[in-house]
Amino acid sequence: MTAVPQLMTLAQWSRGTPWRLHLPHSQPHHALIWVTRGQTRATVGGIRRGVGAHNALAVPAGTLFSIEVAPACYGQVCLIPPGGPALMPDMPEHLRIREVQSQNELTGLLDAMTREENQRRPFADEAAQALAIMITVWLRRALIGQDAPPRPTAAQRLTAAYAALVEQDYATGQPMAAYARDLGVTPTHLTRSCKACCGMTAADLLVQRTLHAAREMLEDGDDAVRHVAAQLGFGSAAYFSRFIAQHTGVSPSELRRRARAK
Repeated sequence: MTAVPQLMTLAQWSRGTPWRLHLPHSQPHHALIWVTRGQTRATVGGIRRGVGAHNALAVPAGTLFSIEVAPACYGQVCLIPPGGPALMPDMPEHLRIREVQSQNELTGLLDAMTREENQRRPFADEAAQALAIMITVWLRRALIGQDAPPRPTAAQRLTAAYAALVEQDYATGQPMAAYARDLGVTPTHLTRSCKACCGMTAADLLVQRTLHAAREMLEDGDDAVRHVAAQLGFGSAAYFSRFIAQHTGVSPSELRRRARAK
């Protein structure tokens, strides 16, 4: 994980493969997403929300999230390493920035970071750190001016707790029913809450998180298929291969081969 803040477009963040953002996953960095054109939908901590133009979305490191980037949507993301001088919120935040001055302030800071990255002048890393601090100061000031969010419903609290557990334990291979038991609810109740809050069942959320991890390990790494299967809690390589084929239409080895051929 780099210790220097980075700025990129949403398209660059996906690295040309939509599944990297569309499937639930987490990042080792804090992320501040700034949308300036079009609309998209994001699911953060199990809660789905619409994100339109001049919306900012803060996603803390380690938070389960996904973004469905529409073709007409344009946005940027600033990735900020945790533990540094740039302070990000501990919880996800969604801001709708209506004041033009505030919109221009953030856009100007992001433009300055883009120039530093492109020109690579001396002390560019220090400049990026300083700009990241200014960006997070802008974020905290903007939060002061936002209306207080409504209290989360019982379904939202349950879904958020489930999303946190999934991110923590998805690689154990335990079924959705085990998560429901740990949360003190029935699988039916958990599924109903997830469906209402993020548009997918509790089982689907777990499957999609596992699928993201599997694709990332297969397409970006060199571990043998059987080792990937074991790391993700699958009882056998054959079961893992059927899982991958069911959700991608190809075998794990073919998925890796196609990724390397791009």
